[in-house]
Order: sequence, then structure tokens, then C-alpha cells
Amino acid sequence: MISRTLPERLRESLPAYAFLAPWLIGLFGLTLVPMVLSLYYSFTDYSLLAPPVWEGLANYERMLSDDRYQQSLVVTFTYVLLSVPLELVFALAVAVVLNQGLKAVAFYRAVYYVPSLLGGSVAIAILWRQIFGADGLVNQLLGSVGIDGPSWIASPDTSLLTLVLLRVWQFGAPMVIFLAGLRQIPAEVLEAAEVDGAGRVRRFLHITLPLLSPIVFFNLVLQIIGAFQAFTPAFIVSGGSGGPSDSTLFYTLYLYQKAFGSFEMGYAAAMAWVLLLIIAGFTAANFVMSRRWVFYADEREAR
Repeated sequence: MISRTLPERLRESLPAYAFLAPWLIGLFGLTLVPMVLSLYYSFTDYSLLAPPVWEGLANYERMLSDDRYQQSLVVTFTYVLLSVPLELVFALAVAVVLNQGLKAVAFYRAVYYVPSLLGGSVAIAILWRQIFGADGLVNQLLGSVGIDGPSWIASPDTSLLTLVLLRVWQFGAPMVIFLAGLRQIPAEVLEAAEVDGAGRVRRFLHITLPLLSPIVFFNLVLQIIGAFQAFTPAFIVSGGSGGPSDSTLFYTLYLYQKAFGSFEMGYAAAMAWVLLLIIAGFTAANFVMSRRWVFYADEREAR
């Protein structure tokens, strides 16, 4: 058989490249090239109004003495460490309840999933600010029983907690994934444990959770990444300031202030790369620790 010439093979491949062109343009034009430029700008003094000036590690060294930057780290880590476990526990609890053979499960699943679709929107953040304001719904309910509630979003002690609650309220996405995982657990395994005398709590802790551990791990990684990238709720609730007293100054919000408020693009780019390293570090740590508590079906069969 005579091999086809290069022009013939190229001509046959043209339709494939034509269909791939939008994706390739997006990959290089909207992802790879901006990432390379961002890395370069992180080593420069760049304000958008003048050409970038190379400064080496000055932007990264500046973070060590930037009090607001360090405060944004504290706020963001606190938010992640509080919101992610609470969200996953609540999502798993609801999934377990829905998995008990309730009627109209599809309806409840859709209703509980709605907050995940709307929770990150500006409208919900505005609504949240009204609910937890000085004259908001929460204080009206407390006032009906004789309790004078504070302005939750105006107090440094409680403002971050309101954003944590907003994150927990968006439990729908992990809940749906948990529910799908629960549906995959063989019923005969649970029935055998029940026959052996294991109660509900024991069956859940020693059978359901180990079998569900890959789903828990998957949700944990996704929710941690999403929590580190949270921006809209803090921006809307605090009016873009991160207040009161920088108690809601998320990392992404401070990055936004530096980039589009002060036009310190070089410093903002450096912050973005540090955030990437933080998320990558958390993800890598989760994968390393998962070897001790995540159990896959092929591993159990090998044993």
C-alpha cells in the first residue's frame, strides 16, 4: 500500500483542526498566554498606565510586611476551615435523609440544589445583606421573642460568620453527589451488618462512610478550591471594602482592590500566583492524606 503524502494527510485533518480551532484559541489566547504574562507581571511594577518595570522578587517580599495582606490570609483560612466542613456535614446529613426512601425525592433534590445555583450571585448576596442587617429578617424574628439582635454584618465578630452561613446554605451540589454515592452502596452489605447486630450509627460509621470515602474526598477537594476563590459575597456584603475592620477581607477581594482599585497589577499578579500555590498545596496535602482514609473498591477487592 502506497503511503499517503503529507499534503493529503494535512487536507484530511483540516476539518478536525477547524472544529478544534475555537478551543485552541481559547486555550492559548484566554488561558496559557495570560498565565505567562501574569507570571511575568508578578515580577514587575505595573500599573496599566505605564510599561512594566522589572523589580524581581519585590512584590513577593512586600507581602511579608503588608498587614492587610496577612489579614486577608487569616480571614480566608478561617472562612475555608469553618465553611467547608460545615457544608459537607450538612450536605451529607441531608443526603442520608433523602436516601431513606422518601416520596418525591426528585422534587426535594431539585429544591435543595437551587441554592448552589443562586448562592454565588449578586442578588443573593444583596438579599443576605438585608436579612442580616440591623433591621433585617433575623433581627425581626429575634425581636418577636424579646431579643435585641446586633447588626450582624456590621460587627467584626459576626460578619464573617454570616458569609460562612451563606456558604453552608449552598450545600446542594455536594448533597447531590453524596446522594448519588449513597445509591451505589450495595443494600445487601447494610442488611448483612444489620443481621449481625450492627445499629444504625455503627453501620453508618463502619460501612457507609468507608464506602462513601471517595465521594467525600472528591467533594472536599472541590469545596476547598471553591472556598478559596470566594469573592462575590464578601464584595457585596461589605460594599467592596472588606469591612467592618477588614473582617470580611477575603484574599480575592484584596487582590481585586489592588488590581482594579490601586492599579497595582504587578502586586496583584504576585498575589494570584501565591493563591495558586496555596490551593495547589492544600490539594496535594489532601491527596497525600487520602491514602489513610479513602478506600476504593479495587483496593478492597485486592485485600
